[in-house]
Amino acid sequence: MPFDLSGRDLWVFGGAGHLGQPTVELLAQLGARVLCVDLADRAQAFVAARSLNASVSPASLDARNLAAVKEFVSIQLARRGTPHGLVNLTYASTAKRLDELTEEDFDTVNHGNLTATFLLAREVGNAMAARGSGSIVLFSSMYGTVSPDPRVYEPPMTPNPVEYGVGKAGIQQMARYLAVHWGKGGVRVNSISPGPFPNLNLQRDNPAFVQRLTAKIPLGRVGQANEIAGSVAFLVSDAASYVTGHNLAVDGGWTAW
Repeated sequence: MPFDLSGRDLWVFGGAGHLGQPTVELLAQLGARVLCVDLADRAQAFVAARSLNASVSPASLDARNLAAVKEFVSIQLARRGTPHGLVNLTYASTAKRLDELTEEDFDTVNHGNLTATFLLAREVGNAMAARGSGSIVLFSSMYGTVSPDPRVYEPPMTPNPVEYGVGKAGIQQMARYLAVHWGKGGVRVNSISPGPFPNLNLQRDNPAFVQRLTAKIPLGRVGQANEIAGSVAFLVSDAASYVTGHNLAVDGGWTAW
């Protein structure tokens, strides 16, 4: 059963977010023991609300704090052992327009999207390589592949910011580089690029924006959060045992034209 995750220990960073929650739930349903990590007490609140305590352990961490990340990984490796899979859904962004963005803003977001992702992946990936197996899934975006269409972002919407796309493009290349670096160590590294997955509040409050998004999607609809979870489950499972260095677009066809 290649999709059976029984006995697997999977760490999901950003696990209490819009796309993280259905991902954590599916991994747990497939038999995995999951470490759900997020800012403040978000993971604890999510796990309690969904009654997932039997299979999901919540934890708090700001992944932008590099010293805290190193300490956290060290503690978890000692406590849980080397994980079978690492999934990182964390991201940073300013939501500012191009001419409003400061140099400090740009550097801060790149730190959160690139530097923090690199450190977390390296700390866990080295442990996986020492064991001889593991799967790492990083999260990019459709805007790591193509530029936002300004016609979609009519006022009052703000165009997807430049620093976000730059960072997400870097995530794709990071996944390819790490896949090559750790390949002989038995560690697979891939990235996922979600397309338009507006949260329910945005869909309710900005229906015209959602209509403009939908007009650009070959499948004719925006994504539902649970449609990301299966892609993650595939990449961390034995079903993807020969898949590495790949960027999987889960975007309804957005980047196909």
